[in-house]
Amino acid sequence: MVLGQPPYFGLDLNTPLPLSEELTKRLRMADESGYDLFSVMDHPYAGDRHEAYAALGYALGHTRRISGYVGVTNLPLRPAPVLARTVAALSALSGGRFVLGLGSGGIWDRIAQFGAQRLSPGDAVTAFEEAITLIGKLTGGGAAPVTFDGRFYQVTKAMPAPVPTPKIWTGANGPRALAITGRLTDGWIPSFGADWLSERYRTSRPLVDRAAQEAGRHPSDVISYFNFGGALVDHDLPATRDAEGRWQGGSTRQWIEELTGAVLEHGAGGFNTQVANAAGEADLDTARRFADEVIPAVRAAVTAH
Repeated sequence: MVLGQPPYFGLDLNTPLPLSEELTKRLRMADESGYDLFSVMDHPYAGDRHEAYAALGYALGHTRRISGYVGVTNLPLRPAPVLARTVAALSALSGGRFVLGLGSGGIWDRIAQFGAQRLSPGDAVTAFEEAITLIGKLTGGGAAPVTFDGRFYQVTKAMPAPVPTPKIWTGANGPRALAITGRLTDGWIPSFGADWLSERYRTSRPLVDRAAQEAGRHPSDVISYFNFGGALVDHDLPATRDAEGRWQGGSTRQWIEELTGAVLEHGAGGFNTQVANAAGEADLDTARRFADEVIPAVRAAVTAH
């Protein structure tokens, strides 16, 4: 099913080699419960993990309702014209259950191990903007062939895929990338696990909003989608955040209160969750409990407001 209206709830999937029965069970549970999305990370230089887009294709093929995304795609290792074809295929084969997460590249020492050209921060952002533009041109079903002559990507008379352009969410970090996110994309995933109460979010989100408005868009056209983890325990905790203000977790009631407030008071568009039990384990039972107890209650509270 194509994503409906936010807030969205995502389940972070761990994908270590080999494919475990636990992973398959998590996929089945997420598809049958209240989760909207699952996510996989893109670190192809890590030999002990499944390649992200192969894992994503497997997961989409083994689910019927839930959408998926790579959070976020390691663009320097995936040339944009070919990535556009991958995106189109996954979206078409899954019935539109795909969101494109994009990043400009972060761990350059590891990226360079795979032979990619090391880019300056400014050049990486330029390539990032070109990629977003080109992927939009190579999807969407236009009738005219695409020619694109950028600094980093060149395409000559390539036919666009007859598939709608998927939602694009970025892991932007820095003024230029944040402005590109506001002008051209559908969502922003704050980096380093920053949430709605963090200084990073308070100083960065206005740059997204301003760029969206200057492009004739409404800031709400670009959702904030947070990586947000913590413990789900049986009793209220005396403090749900640590001394640095980072969320630690809490009871079902405390989770519901926190996430409802994030949506209603801070405009949160969704949460990619990795919820652990009291022992710190992100196990299947706790993920299912979160889907049963927290997600529907937050949805109901937001709808009732």
